[in-house]
Amino acid sequence: MSRQHTPPILVAEDGTTTALQQLTLTLGGEGSFSEAQIQAFVHQHPECVPVTEVDPVFTSPVSICRELNTMAGPIDNLLITPSGLPIIVECKLWRNPEGRREVVGQILDYAKELSRWSSSDLQREVAKRTDLPGNPLLTLLREAGHEVDEIAFNDALTSNLRRGRFLLLIVGDGIREGVEAIATYLQEHLGLHFSLGLVEMPIFHLPDGSHLVTPRVLARTTMITRHVIAIPDGHAILEDENDAADADRQSLSTEQQVFWTEFLSELSLDDPEQPIPKPAKLGYLSFMLPAPQGSCWINVWRDITKGRVGLTLSYSSGYIGEDAVKSLMADLQAIEDQLGGDVQVSNIGGKEKIYEEKIVGDLHSAAVRAEAFEWLRQRLDAWVNVLRPRIRSIVQDME
Repeated sequence: MSRQHTPPILVAEDGTTTALQQLTLTLGGEGSFSEAQIQAFVHQHPECVPVTEVDPVFTSPVSICRELNTMAGPIDNLLITPSGLPIIVECKLWRNPEGRREVVGQILDYAKELSRWSSSDLQREVAKRTDLPGNPLLTLLREAGHEVDEIAFNDALTSNLRRGRFLLLIVGDGIREGVEAIATYLQEHLGLHFSLGLVEMPIFHLPDGSHLVTPRVLARTTMITRHVIAIPDGHAILEDENDAADADRQSLSTEQQVFWTEFLSELSLDDPEQPIPKPAKLGYLSFMLPAPQGSCWINVWRDITKGRVGLTLSYSSGYIGEDAVKSLMADLQAIEDQLGGDVQVSNIGGKEKIYEEKIVGDLHSAAVRAEAFEWLRQRLDAWVNVLRPRIRSIVQDME
């Protein structure tokens, strides 16, 4: 059934009614609202963009600048959260299917380009647009009333840029169902680390000359990448103490990537449909399971400090993946024999999770790493063989 669009009715104190006239988003002309005006409105009033309805992680966004120059072209609006999560907004006309696909392709190009940047790159380009001295990102966040630690913010921002952890918002006033299907297409065919929202922003002219804006989210597709490094008893996975004090973290990231490259080089899983991640510059790898919106996965992790490796069945809270994992845990005895090993359920970071670990010793040693890799590969294969089909079946039943 097609969505019905009706104008708001303004009821005055004397009971008279006025049907408000919706302005059209065009290149200009009487009774219209241009793309430039939409950009300016989003920049001046970021709270009117329904960000958290698309992805609740992107809270308290602050407008940074308009027309940010990139190699892929200028970004209409850039916003950033105090936690270092970037938001890209594209305000476009909606005329035909070809134009709509171009808009989606354009915003994806922006995301790909920003994923090559560091926080310093973004700081430099924003400074060119805002003429603010020092670090304009921190300046704008603090002016908006947020207390931001510079080092933590820059680290988080660089990490999110590198991982492509963005919120992409396409804003228009004439989005219809044909365009909404694009979100579903992206979710089914692209495993990118972003959230996409299609936002319709009807603007109505009020009798006093002001405007009524009624934004609404028409579609969203969330690629969940908020993976928690999870190990027993709520401990955090740590690297060497010297690494934590090292200002140049690039060497640590490179070492971790080499570690996982070595692990993946001889990984052979029985399940041919299990996606294999690329070597990460992190202390863990995530093997996604068949739950909607990437909401359930197996973390394969290492703990350099304590000389141990392990696996954890993780999930995103509030999504169907969480329900699927809890269903598995409720009947864990039925699969323990098939999983083998020393699989347990424990409270990790406030969540009940299935995990398994092995203490191997100094992971800097080639012999120890070889032993750790052999164990991890065998256990991961067993976990995938047992858990993947069950997660798929549970999800199908729930849907």
